[in-house]
Amino acid sequence: MNRLWTIVRKELIHIFRDTRTLALIIVLPAFLLLLLGYGVSGEQKNIPMVVADLSKTDLSRRYIDYYTSSGDFMVAYDALNEAEILKMIDTDLAQVGLLIPENFGREISTGGEAAVQIYYNASDPDISQKTNLTIGAISQIAAQDVLWEQLSKAGVGANITMPISTHSIALYNPDNERGLFMIPGLIPVILQLQALLLTTLAIVREREQGTMEQLIVTPIKSWELMLGKILPYLVVGLINTVAVLFIGAFIFDVAIVGSVWQFIGVSLIFIIGSLGMGVLISNVSQTQMQAMYLAVGIVLIPSIILSGLIFSRSGMPWFTYWISELLPVSHYLEITRGIMLKGVGIDVLMPSVWPLIILSVVYFVASVLLFRKRID
Repeated sequence: MNRLWTIVRKELIHIFRDTRTLALIIVLPAFLLLLLGYGVSGEQKNIPMVVADLSKTDLSRRYIDYYTSSGDFMVAYDALNEAEILKMIDTDLAQVGLLIPENFGREISTGGEAAVQIYYNASDPDISQKTNLTIGAISQIAAQDVLWEQLSKAGVGANITMPISTHSIALYNPDNERGLFMIPGLIPVILQLQALLLTTLAIVREREQGTMEQLIVTPIKSWELMLGKILPYLVVGLINTVAVLFIGAFIFDVAIVGSVWQFIGVSLIFIIGSLGMGVLISNVSQTQMQAMYLAVGIVLIPSIILSGLIFSRSGMPWFTYWISELLPVSHYLEITRGIMLKGVGIDVLMPSVWPLIILSVVYFVASVLLFRKRID
């Protein structure tokens, strides 16, 4: 028992001696639960919808109100035709499109059947599932209400047919295949996992092995050292990018619809940002345990939960949403789904490309400045 207590006391002294690691062990789990709890529990409301109301009648406006009054959808844009609806969904300005034909009011007024077309973004699993269920329920309620009004006016002997038929089209993933949902989302997480873990230990390992002093006395500049740490792993990251694309296309049958070269170019920017984050964490850490704890707790776990891989970011509280904006994987995931599933180009994806570029530059510059501060 004395020998056991000696070992326990030794480990307790080791834990409490390293106050920074102790603070991380105590504070980080509570912080993650608070942050991620809000990220996964936020109910998605006010899904942006683009509407092309070609009927422009009181009946068509009443029909639109069925979708907006519940709070599930909001009319974000008005379109003139089907092409504008599809363009706005391509550019992520809207997630759902509602096309009301010109004869909508006339068909319902004369006892006929009006056909309504609904398009929704099926590249986002959360949006797809919610939209599919909600659209079916709302359209059925609207059709039943109109039918009840017609029966009350026409009497018992009237012909009973549903006055409104709703046809839904799932864009980019018409068969709702799970692989098309997950493969473009897993690629950013896998690439970031490798890039982050490779570089997280780079500086702190030099410090623990005592070789950092040898680097400090050399004439090498901070940015040269940081860039030298990143470039080898950048080559590895590009090789892995080609490998995961090959596996996705030939094993899981999820090929790139858009430009492969644009995808690789944006992947290069993303990998630089992820490597910069790893070096930055390595600079602020004193031990490898601290570096790993920060990498997993501050970056990797939030990247899986808050990036939009599993839960849509549009349903998150504002502070959780803005924290996810600081993660390069959030923007890169939108780009991968845009190029791989939608086939859109960089010009359409610039709202996600620019933040990715800015974050990559900021993380690399921060790692250089922080390293200079540590060696002065």
